[in-house]
This record gives sequence, structure tokens and C-alpha cells, in this order.
Amino acid sequence: MKKLLRKKSARQFVVITGMSGSGKGSVLRNFEDLGYYCVDHLPVNLVPNFADFCAAPGSDIDRAAVVVDIREGEALSRLPDIYHSLHRNGLHSSLVFLEASDAALLRRFEETRRPHPLGRDLPVRQEIRLERMLLKPMRRLATVVIDTTRMNVHELRDSIEARFGARRNRMAMLISVLSFGFRYGVPADADMVFDVRFLPNPNFVAGLKNKTGRSPAVRKFMDSYPETREFVRRLMEWLLYLMPGFIREGKSYLTVAIGCTGGRHRSVAIAEQVAAQLAAEGYKVKSSHRDLGRAGA
Repeated sequence: MKKLLRKKSARQFVVITGMSGSGKGSVLRNFEDLGYYCVDHLPVNLVPNFADFCAAPGSDIDRAAVVVDIREGEALSRLPDIYHSLHRNGLHSSLVFLEASDAALLRRFEETRRPHPLGRDLPVRQEIRLERMLLKPMRRLATVVIDTTRMNVHELRDSIEARFGARRNRMAMLISVLSFGFRYGVPADADMVFDVRFLPNPNFVAGLKNKTGRSPAVRKFMDSYPETREFVRRLMEWLLYLMPGFIREGKSYLTVAIGCTGGRHRSVAIAEQVAAQLAAEGYKVKSSHRDLGRAGA
């Protein structure tokens, strides 16, 4: 009666690049905190090999992040072609480009007293401008551009988590979608209760009475009515609006109860749809049907 639903998602592969001093090291640590397998300063020619390894059947790495930057020298010019090739091996690839103003980067180099990695024996200000010019092709390809000029490390972390941490955050809470029959009482542990007794009842349709809400025939019957589709649409909008708030509050378990008269047809069909759609949104979901086996329900 119980099953755990999880969305099977594409493997994530993130390439991080950008200006020296813009915070790439901090961002890589943020990705590591999010559960990504992280590699700093991966030689650009090895990026395709590592991507193939991540995408290979049976690989345990479903999320990876690598830093490739100006330390690669002339080899960095190959990154645009390499990045395009990543989309051909089944990976969901992203290119994160970090930048900051010349003044901010100059100040950071002065504070750390570290030389610019270009190593051209030029004034740091000129090396920053040269690096920005060399990185233009990568910036144009970026799926995410983050300007860290006015960001502290905490704001930078929040920015990465907002864009890439949704899966981890959503998996932090287990949502139990429970169907039940009002005839047998409302579940005592329900956090939310939705009544679907207003929907068309398959119990009074010949050939459907002895089936359950798991039956394709019952689903087809219910979905043929616009009020069923509209209810599910509005319920999902409401739940998807609420879930992030519960997660922020640290709730680890939530029970959504959906009831009809006997708990065999309408509530079961709707609970199955809701559980599947929540799982498709990346949430960890358990569905169960309390009264499905009751005789005479």
C-alpha cells in the first residue's frame, strides 16, 4: 500500500569559470556542500573524459562541478567547444561564470598580496583587463553569470543554493500523500485534509464499482471531467506554493490527506496523481491508501 516516489533526473555537470579573484574557490566549496563531486583546476583537455566518466552507466557520480580558468593558459580557448560537446552525452550541463568589477578585483589582489595567475609581468590592473578580454567567449556561453562585486561569502553561497540547491532542499522533507474514506474517519496525523467528494463518483458507473482509483479505467473516467483536472491543477499550485515554506521552517515530514466517501476510488486516484506530480517536481514522496482494502468501501 505504500510506495516511495522519486524523480529520476538527468546527471548534473557544472563548469565553473570566470575572473581570477571573483570567488570561484568559494563557489566550488558551496557545490561540495550541496553534494556535488568537485574538482578544482581540472585541465581543460580532461573535462570530456571526466564528463564521460560521470555519464557512464553505473557511475555513482550524478552531480559534478569542475573549475576551469585562466590558469589553463592558451588551452582555455578550447573550453567553448568542449562545453558544447557535453550536451551530447546525456548530461544536464551548466556553465557558471563569475565576475566582479576591475576595482573590486584589484582590491582583492592587493588584500591577499597574491600575483595574478596570468603571470605576464604586467601591472595587476592590466592583467585583469587582459583576462576579461580572453574570457569573453566563455562569458557569452554562460547559463549563469554572477557578479560578486558587492557580495560577501554568505550572499554568494545563498545565490548558488538558490540556483542549484533545490533538489537537496526538496529531498530534505518527506511528503506523505494519504487517501482515506470519510466514512471511517479523518486521519489523526494529517497536516492538511482535502475533500474530493464533490468529484464524479466511479462507484455508480457500471464496470467501475469493483475497481479502485489505481485502475486506468477509473482514472480515465475521472479525467474526462474538467472539474477533476481543474482541482488537481489548483491543488498542485497550492502545494507547490506551500512546500518551500515548510522546508524553510525545518519540517521533515508532512502528511497530505485526500478523502472521498469510502476511500477506494476518487481519493485514491487523486492521491496517486498528486504524489506523482510532487515527485516530478523533485520532492521525496510516499503514497499510501488507508482504506483501499476495506470490504464494502
